[in-house]
Amino acid sequence: MPLHQFDYLFAIGMIFAFLDAWNIGANDVASSFATSVSSRSLTYPQAMCIAAICEFSGAMILGNRVSETIRNKIIDIDLFAESPATLLLAMVTAVIGSSLWLTFATRIGAPVSTTHSIVGAIIGSGLACFGTDSILWGWSGVAQIAVSWFVAPVLAGVFASILFLFTKICVLEREEKRLRNAFYVLPVYYCFTASVLCLVIIWNGGTETGNPSTLVIICAVIATAVVTLIVYLLFFLPFYRRRVIDEDWTLRWYHVFMGVLLYKRGIVPPRPDGVDVVNDYYTHSTAVHSTDEERDRYTKRSADLPVNTTTATHDTALDRLFCRLERFIDDGADMKWYNIHGCTTRLWRAFTHGIRQDVLSSSSSFLAGDVQRRNLHAQHYDNKVEHLYSFLQALTAATTSFAHGANDVSNAVGPLSTIFVIWKTNTLGTHTSVPLWILLYGSLAIVLGLWTYGYHVMRNLGNRLTLHSPSRGFAMELGAALTTILATRLALPVSTTQSIVGATVFVGLCSGDVKAVNYRMVGWCYLGWMLTVPCAGLISGGLCAFIINAPHYMREY
Repeated sequence: MPLHQFDYLFAIGMIFAFLDAWNIGANDVASSFATSVSSRSLTYPQAMCIAAICEFSGAMILGNRVSETIRNKIIDIDLFAESPATLLLAMVTAVIGSSLWLTFATRIGAPVSTTHSIVGAIIGSGLACFGTDSILWGWSGVAQIAVSWFVAPVLAGVFASILFLFTKICVLEREEKRLRNAFYVLPVYYCFTASVLCLVIIWNGGTETGNPSTLVIICAVIATAVVTLIVYLLFFLPFYRRRVIDEDWTLRWYHVFMGVLLYKRGIVPPRPDGVDVVNDYYTHSTAVHSTDEERDRYTKRSADLPVNTTTATHDTALDRLFCRLERFIDDGADMKWYNIHGCTTRLWRAFTHGIRQDVLSSSSSFLAGDVQRRNLHAQHYDNKVEHLYSFLQALTAATTSFAHGANDVSNAVGPLSTIFVIWKTNTLGTHTSVPLWILLYGSLAIVLGLWTYGYHVMRNLGNRLTLHSPSRGFAMELGAALTTILATRLALPVSTTQSIVGATVFVGLCSGDVKAVNYRMVGWCYLGWMLTVPCAGLISGGLCAFIINAPHYMREY
């Protein structure tokens, strides 16, 4: 029977679970798209639209498996068998503690682990209820999760380093052969990335019907790779050749659908002054040279690269749409709030506040250090080759975002599903699947969080950490995606933030020298990770203990 006497606890749990999921989106958005935006492969509005689709899809399709780990493998819920309402209270205080800590961390731009936050909060609530005996400290519980905290950044860093070093040796540093080699390597990367995405869907998609056989998995992965190769040869290769080799400045993104017909497009018309083919992916990092020695270093590194770019003047249709909307909004900026145009202006500015923020700023600060000077210690590569990787990076970013949504939605919906089951049935519901509407609820909150407030963490995990470019970002994102996907397969709620930070630091070390990484920012990240478990645990545990020791305790129910 429903515990209607605790309707208020269910309502509080709903509110703070939404806040928790909102902060997951706002804080962990860097796990998926910080590198893409910082490398200028995607604009912020483009990244947010892709992220919204992929985060939502990953959470809805694959979010249930890891949610079970968050709900059942941290505390011994059998201790609550005689008093399910006590577990209800513990989970409510856990989401309160986790959400409050994440709100503070997100506000100051600290890329903390949302997984650490909810784990610490549940541990705190469990300790308040039954002491240390209520926590599953062994390998089947907290120990398994704790090990993943250390393994995730190292494993992601190793994956990312292998990918980037292969690209660096075989493509980026091959002088006159680098563009040719890029065309050879690119289809391999496309097939591999698509196969990884196929693998995670097969591995984790069918929890109700069981896992497919090894033969089915192998056939599906091979078929995905073959289809991807065909699509690449028919559509992307003609587009790349026309854009990069023929330097067709008239091409737009939608011309990729012309496929092989681009080979018959004709002679490229003369290019007007100031119009370039591809972006300069390093223009944001070399505006200031602090010393003659650093200026000489940059000049030497860039001397053998073709001078082919400044900034492309043609925007995507999405960018043009946002420009038109901004002009419309600007016209109503001075109108009263009760005027239709003025009201529209205020609503639009509130809705787009997050995507109108500057996340590429290279200004110096105590935490960021001298960004432009540090970026000079990282190698700069041919912009045409980087441009080829910019398209690929969008695919890896989507893959990472999909995996992130599958893994991190559990941090909010795991406790909420427990709250709902206990409130509705007055039982622990140990093996009950997470209801679809709860996954939907958490998914929407994640999307809103990353859309409205994700710029704080994205700014810190971008070029303030190390220099980003499409070739680097591709390796970082795919390395983090492989780690997150592996963790999702094993039902481990690893930190996607730690995965991307580990991948970023390792690639930063591979791309230049030790001075290419902002260790002050790395220390800031680790400080946040170290404080997350005790802070979230203290908030939730203190609140739970205060309520339990109040005059009217719920054990009688």
